[in-house]
Amino acid sequence: MQNKTIFDKLGGQANIDAAVVKFYQKVLSDPSVSHYFKNTDMKKQTEMQQKFLTMAFGGPNNYKGRDMKAGHAGLGITTAAFNTIVKHLGDTLKEMGVPAEVIAEAAAVAETTRADIVEVK
Repeated sequence: MQNKTIFDKLGGQANIDAAVVKFYQKVLSDPSVSHYFKNTDMKKQTEMQQKFLTMAFGGPNNYKGRDMKAGHAGLGITTAAFNTIVKHLGDTLKEMGVPAEVIAEAAAVAETTRADIVEVK
């Protein structure tokens, strides 16, 4: 039996797309991190994040954006902000009924981007 990807465990594209929309609702409602997006085209950001997470979670690779280091350079993202963003992702998935072990797998993937995103320890 072939191991399912996180993409598959989350239910595929439609569920990842829905999760990203809910995730950004949380992020933009949180004053501790929303300022990072004040000059961001959120429609474009949402679409890019949907493609990135689809690829990162083992689905089709349609992501054509910059790498994580280039995409976050100069934003001054802190360790605390990164942790908050990952928590919002986990909370979103939990609210969508995703099992804890799959949320942990998704968080582990997010963790692999920490060194490229965090600029301020």
